[in-house]
Amino acid sequence: MSPVKKQNLLLIVLIIFYTVGLIGLNTSFRFYFLGLTPFNLLLSFGCLYLSFKDYSLKKHIDILLIGAAGYLIEWIGVHTALLFGHYEYGSVLGYKVDGIPLIISLNWVLLTFTATAIVHKWKIPVILKALIAGALMTGLDWIIEPVAIRSGYWFWEFKTIPPYNYGCWMIFSSLFSYWVLSRKTVETNKVTVGLFAILVIFFAILNR
Repeated sequence: MSPVKKQNLLLIVLIIFYTVGLIGLNTSFRFYFLGLTPFNLLLSFGCLYLSFKDYSLKKHIDILLIGAAGYLIEWIGVHTALLFGHYEYGSVLGYKVDGIPLIISLNWVLLTFTATAIVHKWKIPVILKALIAGALMTGLDWIIEPVAIRSGYWFWEFKTIPPYNYGCWMIFSSLFSYWVLSRKTVETNKVTVGLFAILVIFFAILNR
């Protein structure tokens, strides 16, 4: 199968899956569909990964580093409130290690490689690309937050999302984006860009 056909197929799979998810989350079976959230992230990452042309050691190292760094900053946030603010995770995101769902590491990888793919080929300085990608990730978090709270992904103290949360998102998202841009491990294709667009549309509709 050619790379273009493979990317088209992967994009179709993602569109179908997220469309079914939207329908299911607006029915009486919402609880069961919420339970599929970890699988949803695994499927999304799988499609993203399969869309790559480059499977170098450097890219795999970056995936592991961003996943580990994502887990670490979430651990600091949950256990000290020094990052993001006072929050804790619910059970919807699946198995947790010391209070942090393992799948959240994959989420940081997923968002980094998709948001950065949008700006990857722009003819602007790398630092500016990283800041724009960071802003895209932060904007997506802003869209996700109300849905996440209602769905039990995580909970904020006093049910209030602090502005500090978005400041931390902007900083770490930009740093992660700068890293993959500098090391040239990010790829721009239909799936990497399309998946980010799908996530924006998916959560924006759920926010209505």
